[in-house]
Amino acid sequence: MDVCLSYSYNMDDEIAKFIRKVNPPRVVIDNEVCKDVTVIKVDSANKHGILLEVVQVLTELNLTIKKAYISSDGGWFMDVFNVTDQDGNKVTDEIVLDYIRKTLGPDESSCFSPSMRSTIGVKQSVDYTVIELTGTDRPGLLSELCAVLMDLQCNVVNAEIWTHRAKAAAVLQVTDEETCSAITDPERLSKIRKLLGYVLTGGSSGRRFREPKTTVSSALDDAHTDRKLHQLMFADRDYDEWENNVDDEDKCGRVVPDVDVSNLHDLDYSIVMIKCKDRPKLLFDTVFTLTDMKYVVSHASIDAEGPEAYQEYYIRHTDGSPVKSEAERQRVIKCLKAAIQRRVSEGLKLELCTSDRVGLLSDVTRIFRENSLTVTRAEVKTKGDKALNTFYVRDASGYQVDAKTIESIRQVIGQTILQVKGGNTDAQPSPQDSPTGFLFGVFKSRSFVNFGLIRS
Repeated sequence: MDVCLSYSYNMDDEIAKFIRKVNPPRVVIDNEVCKDVTVIKVDSANKHGILLEVVQVLTELNLTIKKAYISSDGGWFMDVFNVTDQDGNKVTDEIVLDYIRKTLGPDESSCFSPSMRSTIGVKQSVDYTVIELTGTDRPGLLSELCAVLMDLQCNVVNAEIWTHRAKAAAVLQVTDEETCSAITDPERLSKIRKLLGYVLTGGSSGRRFREPKTTVSSALDDAHTDRKLHQLMFADRDYDEWENNVDDEDKCGRVVPDVDVSNLHDLDYSIVMIKCKDRPKLLFDTVFTLTDMKYVVSHASIDAEGPEAYQEYYIRHTDGSPVKSEAERQRVIKCLKAAIQRRVSEGLKLELCTSDRVGLLSDVTRIFRENSLTVTRAEVKTKGDKALNTFYVRDASGYQVDAKTIESIRQVIGQTILQVKGGNTDAQPSPQDSPTGFLFGVFKSRSFVNFGLIRS
């Protein structure tokens, strides 16, 4: 059985290599054709997940995708992206441009190489241990988890924490406090799992929770952390909460994205329409969700030149069929809404930059908890001897964060160490805007059907 599978995979790789040799990927970067954006064109032999790989590369470089036109029907993949850097300017850094050419181009190490195919998996490393957590969110949860890890002599090197609709997911990279390397002792790992699980249940065995997972002697590729967080939330069925939500805002006051799915019966496509406030990594989140749900994006049009983003996808299931039932249609809508909202930054943004030390994260989150602040999202990074952490916090009672509370916290932690970077980034829609009118108008006017790009 194993031999047959290995042979099959080897044959797939050989075929992919042959197609790649005959038709190598082509990347064209043009800084002349448009006044304000860099145009990136990618042509390649098609395969499932290729769009996600391209979008992920651009996202990792912190490029903003203003517009995109995607066509990958049949055996060929053709994309055009209009992008800018974080400051809204053309991409002129030759190091970045060269990286794009090598990563998306014919180089053997590019994302199109069979050896680089997406696996949502791990890369071997003994530098740290990865802990994946899902559970019910509550005020002070992150502080309690960090306190337990510190008591267990675990140092959090990197971490990302998301919360969405009373659920929490986290991917943490930890090391042994003394050796600064991965934790491999089975008994110690079992104790970590047990105590973290106890924290996630709030100390009550009767409450529902998902047991935390620990990966030993391996580390998630940093590029896959976002994918894993989406999958953890999806596995915990955070999208189910949308069933009872019929308002334009969720319980936290965030505007619910407008998502619709309909079928083109004569062409066997399903059309996915999305309208929502634009933000970084939005395209990655929607493309990943569709790909992870086993849908193939055959054509797409993306417009994010203004404060709102409009996305139109023509999709089929991997078996070639469109959305088959109303239940499936509703599931796609709910999952896309959840994927968009998971990364919405709710609350006041705080950035911490200081010398790293063991227990730093535990101390900072404890101070937040003692001042009645709850962390809705966090990104923890260690670069050399520096800790670079970003927190989104809100009042545990649901009220707006008091400025005096923040200043008090900054005095304790350090005025120059903890900086306030802004408030809630969610914006309410204009009263005169129709929930769906402009969405459908934008895409119908430049529909792929009108351009004759859709093939039955």
